[in-house]
Amino acid sequence: MPEMMVRKIVVQIEETHSDFGRPVDPPSRKATVAAVIRNPFAGRYVEDLAELYALGAEVSTLLVKRAMDALGAGPDDITGYGKAAIIGTDGEIEHAAALIHPKFGAPVRSATGGKDIIPSTKKIGAPGAAITFPLTGKTSIWSFDDMDASEIAIPDAPRADEAVVVLALGIGGRPLHRIKLPDA
Repeated sequence: MPEMMVRKIVVQIEETHSDFGRPVDPPSRKATVAAVIRNPFAGRYVEDLAELYALGAEVSTLLVKRAMDALGAGPDDITGYGKAAIIGTDGEIEHAAALIHPKFGAPVRSATGGKDIIPSTKKIGAPGAAITFPLTGKTSIWSFDDMDASEIAIPDAPRADEAVVVLALGIGGRPLHRIKLPDA
């Protein structure tokens, strides 16, 4: 398995204290953490992507720890999560899928007490490409309060032979959430 080569980590914290002129108490909080890593398969077609599955588990372990530390949060505090990947232009979209699908989720669910699927998105992009991705409830994808999104862009990443792998953790859902299930 190739060694994970991290060029940089970017941590973005968002706290919403008021929205639409109303206080949000306690503030809703979100940490979006991205690792810029070397794509070991950049520039070549590889049939078996299992090495990227293992790399996905390794990078998710790093990201979930950084996100929880940035929030000063424990597993019971986290209410939602989401993930994403941007592959540099010498890679293919399947590299992103291999990084964030087969083994990425287990370390995140273990660290956060999550049980449900981690929503995601992926794309190919050049340095500065932004990615917007969904967050949902960690124990119920149908938790309307936790249906949210995060966005990140890194000015110098991904380079052609890199991947930007991203995890967001949320506390408290959207600010001023008040969606209810309609009567049947």
